[in-house]
Amino acid sequence: MIPWQDRSGKFSPFKLLVFLGLLVPGIYVAAALATGTMGAKPIEAALHETGEWTVRFLLITLAVTPLRRLAEWRRVIHVRRMLGVATFCYALIHLGLYVVDQNFVIGKVASEIVIRFYLTIGFVALLGLAALAATSTDSAVRRLGKKWTLLHKAVYAIAVLGLVHQFIQSKIDVTEPAIMTGLYLLLMGYRLAKRYKIALNTWKLGLFAIIASALTAGAEAAWYWASSTSIDPLLLLQANLDFSFSIRPMWWVLGIGLAVAVVYLLRQIDWSKVGPAEAGTASR
Repeated sequence: MIPWQDRSGKFSPFKLLVFLGLLVPGIYVAAALATGTMGAKPIEAALHETGEWTVRFLLITLAVTPLRRLAEWRRVIHVRRMLGVATFCYALIHLGLYVVDQNFVIGKVASEIVIRFYLTIGFVALLGLAALAATSTDSAVRRLGKKWTLLHKAVYAIAVLGLVHQFIQSKIDVTEPAIMTGLYLLLMGYRLAKRYKIALNTWKLGLFAIIASALTAGAEAAWYWASSTSIDPLLLLQANLDFSFSIRPMWWVLGIGLAVAVVYLLRQIDWSKVGPAEAGTASR
């Protein structure tokens, strides 16, 4: 199926817009490499950039079902397959850039993947994404039946592997992986609510945002403490209240979570009744 066509073969502006959006990061990286504006270590910079976009697109893919439910946006489900395949493509490019960074010495690449833990879990995540992409066709869905659903639930574990890989790869500054982890926890909260048939409303969504942001702060502090036992985790937690230098990951997660709650609240308002009521009040 052509990416910008719907199942009936008709042109879909929405799918075309999503398709072009998925190409933008790759085009940016390619252009930066071609023009020499990727920094002193261009391949390494491109490697990190594609890795980050792999995790971002993976989380966006996971957000499709909650977005469809909370925002009542049905058509978003039609781009989930495209998002999943794009995630695999960026992961594959990420590996390809690592091969380039190792001067195409495949033996060294293989040994590094076996020896270095973060590369091992990253490669396992790539294999998982490859399996999901290969079985994303309609024929695969029909052939696998119930096994297809079971297989594609592995995406949650793949996301965890990707986040751990990103944490280790980031080393000193784990701002990006901390934010991604917080958003993953937020998405899992929405999915668990659906799994256990918990009716969502504005205050519950707000509570999810608070819990996810608190867990984000805890995860970030725990990571820094585990990486360097000389750092007091309490001081790391207190740093979340200092806005002198930057906005800490927990606040980004809280802001996004509360934004979801606000959007949900606005969706529940019957605007056709609000207008006339306000007009009648104003005329008195």
